[in-house]
Amino acid sequence: MCVIARVLEESGLSTVSIALVKEHAAKVKPPRALFVPFPYGYPLGKPDDPEFQHRVMGAALELLDYREGPVLADFPEESGSPEL
Repeated sequence: MCVIARVLEESGLSTVSIALVKEHAAKVKPPRALFVPFPYGYPLGKPDDPEFQHRVMGAALELLDYREGPVLADFPEESGSPEL
């Protein structure tokens, strides 16, 4: 994913990634990434919770305010579900 993001960025298109493993995102340094503390398979948090999922997407899209990176931000909330 990081290679694709770099190519898109070089073409003038801004990109944002959602990372489930912070160490991996820190190592590959995508232009903009939001680390979410959720289990694998749940990058937007618990299913059937559109309000929470919109908060995750909003936090990711806010990273577009950074013109240059790499930027690795932490999502400030847990998944919002005891199962996750």
